[in-house]
Amino acid sequence: MAKITAAEVNKLRKTTGAGMMDCKKALVEAEGDFDKAIEILRKKGQKVAAKRADRDSSEGAAIAKVSDDNTQGVVISLNCETDFVAKNDSFVKLATDLTELALGFDSKEDFLAASFDGMTVAEKLTEQTGVIGEKIEVGSFEKLSAPFVGSYIHAGNKIATLVGLSANVDGAGEAAKDVAMQAAAMNPVALNEEGVDQSVIDKEIEIAKDQLRQEGKPEAMLDNIAKGKLKRFFKDNTLVNQDFIKDNKQSVAQYVKSVDSSLEVTGFKRVALG
Repeated sequence: MAKITAAEVNKLRKTTGAGMMDCKKALVEAEGDFDKAIEILRKKGQKVAAKRADRDSSEGAAIAKVSDDNTQGVVISLNCETDFVAKNDSFVKLATDLTELALGFDSKEDFLAASFDGMTVAEKLTEQTGVIGEKIEVGSFEKLSAPFVGSYIHAGNKIATLVGLSANVDGAGEAAKDVAMQAAAMNPVALNEEGVDQSVIDKEIEIAKDQLRQEGKPEAMLDNIAKGKLKRFFKDNTLVNQDFIKDNKQSVAQYVKSVDSSLEVTGFKRVALG
């Protein structure tokens, strides 16, 4: 049997993130061959991943990153099974490192196939499933491009948002963060009225009509009253029309224009866990 030193075990632990005993067992099984030991640990991860494939991974970390020139951003969620793992510093660091890498890709599929730490992202997730003992996967993957992109991550990494603005003007950074915070807190269904899916509009109108019928309103009046209720729905549920959380005397659109008269919100992305 090959003699396994503490230094070799520590090196393997630093390379893979696996526990000391798992690393020692892998090195013993590999008869001291470092690369073979890594492969053994990866196969262990694959077995654990297969066993836990049907588990619910609704916990994790949602992280947003913006490019150095503020013209694009990405927000992803690295999902796991328990809040205990989600709060672990090494898990949050992995989520942050992966989000940094994700900035360079336009699709989740390309991102998962990208090289990370000597393997693909997908392989890294499998490896970490074996190390942590929980199902680890990338849940959401959202990109946003605009003349200026800002981000916000809510405390605890449960919600992360991106917001695009129409120009990089003085005050754009603070404005984008404020609106990204608004999107995190108020969970709008769309940017504006035009962005609301027709099926959602039809459902809201039908709900309004049912309520009015129960109140005894005449059938001939239902359409007009329902349209009024729909306007209220747009105000409450579309980002630019919502009351600005820092000053409810103005809408989000009005707040942005107070920063610069030509400034508009062009888009947003919101990822939430749980």
